[in-house]
Amino acid sequence: MAPLKLEVITPERVTLKTEAEGVIAPGILGYLGILPGHAPLITPLKAGVVTYRQQGGGEERLAVSGGFLEAGPEHVVILADTAEKAAEIDVERARQAKARAEKRLRERPPGLDVARAEAALQRATARLKAAGAL
Repeated sequence: MAPLKLEVITPERVTLKTEAEGVIAPGILGYLGILPGHAPLITPLKAGVVTYRQQGGGEERLAVSGGFLEAGPEHVVILADTAEKAAEIDVERARQAKARAEKRLRERPPGLDVARAEAALQRATARLKAAGAL
């Protein structure tokens, strides 16, 4: 079967354009797998790790902070708020962001936007997982 054409696009750039044997993405109800021949699908994504298997190669990962996935029999397009390839992630910076978010959620200072702090924690955790540091 022909490989999937995979594109990951953010408002700033096309982060990835490649062929893949399969894609696993963080849907809002759990991770979903897309293989060639998949039925047409549009679904929202939450912050998490997108994993794809390169043709004849190993698995690669990206961290996404949410967005949408559109799939068809021959393609997957991910429109993400942000997306970073594993090799682009500054692990130390992601660890610091995770620690800051955990501290805010633990201490709950007055005026804390809990949803925003939880989203920051999810983004930092996704970045660390994509980089293989968690």
